[in-house]
Amino acid sequence: MLKLVVLISGGGTNLRALLEASEDAEYPARVVAIGADREADGLALGEEFGIPAFTVPFRGAADRDRWGEELLAQVRFWEPDLVVLSGFMRIVPPVMVDALSPRMINTHPAYLPEFPGAHGVRDALAAGVTQTGASLIVVDDSVDGGPIIAQERVPVHAGDTEQTLHERIKPVERRLLVQAVIDIANGTVNLEDLDA
Repeated sequence: MLKLVVLISGGGTNLRALLEASEDAEYPARVVAIGADREADGLALGEEFGIPAFTVPFRGAADRDRWGEELLAQVRFWEPDLVVLSGFMRIVPPVMVDALSPRMINTHPAYLPEFPGAHGVRDALAAGVTQTGASLIVVDDSVDGGPIIAQERVPVHAGDTEQTLHERIKPVERRLLVQAVIDIANGTVNLEDLDA
């Protein structure tokens, strides 16, 4: 049974998918703690599902490295087998990558290496592409450039807005994440063997 710590910055829709999946006794992972870099709506899921939650605010930290050290300490307290960045909108500093990679993974609303960064959906629309996607990657020191665990294409429809396209990508992200945790748990995916 994999122990997961999930880090969020927003509503936690991917987190909810993991929590709901783990209600099935056959699911091979359990979320042991939820963390955030701000007061995020998704932290309420901790109370709903009986999962401890913590916040390590980025604002007010002396610098990014010290913030990263505090976040790492909070994560390590729970002794996770896997850390999931799920809508976590901060680039984690090297101290976290060095300590946790390759057992730290991230969802991204684009078909990487296309459209990395914080505005993957907006960038896809601006580029005028007919398809984008969702990806799940190992976190490394790059911006969304780590080894790819799973990805899937999502069509861009005429008249799509950033919101409508993102709403079609989110269910794909959730499905990829829930399945990847199964694959990591049963050894179908070996994070140490993935290539960038």
